[in-house]
Amino acid sequence: MPTYKRNPDAVSRLSPEQYRVTQTSGTERPFHNAYWDNREPGIYVDVVSGEPLFASIHKFDSHTGWPSFTKPIESENVVENIDVSHGTTETEVRSRHGDSHLGHVFPDGPLAEGGLRYCINSASLRFIHFDELENEGYGIYRKIFQTQNKE
Repeated sequence: MPTYKRNPDAVSRLSPEQYRVTQTSGTERPFHNAYWDNREPGIYVDVVSGEPLFASIHKFDSHTGWPSFTKPIESENVVENIDVSHGTTETEVRSRHGDSHLGHVFPDGPLAEGGLRYCINSASLRFIHFDELENEGYGIYRKIFQTQNKE
């Protein structure tokens, strides 16, 4: 299994919006971000470390304008912290190895899928299409799509 870590070169290449979201815990505008309506098969990795975070098979339309997922593909790569910065208590999610702010998790997701909604900023993510998983070094994740097709 690869080792993932915060990559200073990747941080230096972030766009201003990616930097604001991942490094200063910002939030991008709903419906004006790269992946809120992406329906392609693939996985989403941390833009700073490359660690695998979410898969398209766990993505759903929450009608919020941000990519929403029912669960991470590697739960150990997602850290939950209590966030009181907006005047309410929310659960912030960050990448474990990149320490990127990803978004928040809420208990209003699809009940049949566990009831959670990981509301994630596109600016924190890099999408790797299913067809590129092998070339990008994430071939191990091809199996989750094959499992889905058998259900």
